[in-house]
Amino acid sequence: MDKFLNYEDILDIVKNLSIDNDKLENKNILLTGGFGFIGKYILEVLILLRDTQNTTFNIFVVDNFITSQESSLNYYKNKNISCINGDINKPLDLKMKFDTIICLAGIASPYYYNKFPLETLNVSINGVLNMFELKHDENTKIIFFSSSEIYGDPPINEIPTKETYRGNVTSIGPRACYDESKRVGETICYIQNEKYKRKTAIIRPFNVYGPGMNLNDYRIIPNITRSVLKNEELLIYDTGKQTRTYCYVSDAIIGFMKVFFKDENFGVYNIGNDSGEISVLDLVKKTEQVINEKINYKITDYPKEYPADQPNRRCPDIEKAKINLGYVPKINLNLGLQKHLDWSKKTFNID
Repeated sequence: MDKFLNYEDILDIVKNLSIDNDKLENKNILLTGGFGFIGKYILEVLILLRDTQNTTFNIFVVDNFITSQESSLNYYKNKNISCINGDINKPLDLKMKFDTIICLAGIASPYYYNKFPLETLNVSINGVLNMFELKHDENTKIIFFSSSEIYGDPPINEIPTKETYRGNVTSIGPRACYDESKRVGETICYIQNEKYKRKTAIIRPFNVYGPGMNLNDYRIIPNITRSVLKNEELLIYDTGKQTRTYCYVSDAIIGFMKVFFKDENFGVYNIGNDSGEISVLDLVKKTEQVINEKINYKITDYPKEYPADQPNRRCPDIEKAKINLGYVPKINLNLGLQKHLDWSKKTFNID
């Protein structure tokens, strides 16, 4: 398995999934952006399902490595994965028919979409349009990974936030390249389903974290982890009072996989943790309790490399996923942070 993932989590995911072999047998599955944090977990789960459930199916991955590591190519090629170093913003010369297309390609870290704003826009618009041009039939299902960021900054009466909330998002702000690209990607899926009867699903993840995150991701949990491992000052942007709920990666992947294999023509699902909403400052304090040591931090203004205008609160309503998918996250924040930090200390060799 990829050394930057946690094998125990992969086993736990598969143990908690009940996948009918008929949904996989002789199928062609395409995953875009498959060598990032979430993509590699999905890949490892598919590999384990293929190798343990006495079933045969084909896995194709395309990635342009704008934020992921090209070193993943050779490893997964040796796992009998068809790996393509390519850009989905350009038409792909793929002749086979795909049964499932998972549109995971995107630039999710604010640091990186601030650095690559047009690339961030393109991948969720031109990239998704190109996926609908691939060979398919009436049973092909296309899953688009959107974001909780499409909701913008909801008013208090819309938190926890349901899938029906329309959003409070600016089109001309520092985060607009990401937020609006995901909204357009969702619209593409909606039109393809309504007008052309394509099977589509939209996933809106909420703050997924855990083993496998890049220390240079620049979101808050990798920043805290880096501070702990390197014993360096942690910078907290703005007031530190912004609140989020955090979903441990194994819980999130179980939810994602349940969407993949749900037999429906169209679905939109929040996938995340609906409990434990916590401010950035309190997240730092909770981490201190978990590791039993103090973290040196400073509250500061946003640097020019990191876009301002963060939503004040983020908490999902996941009742729809609970009812339709049987999705219930199990890992609380204390346990998740412990697992993540233990893994990080074992994995990263920091001078």
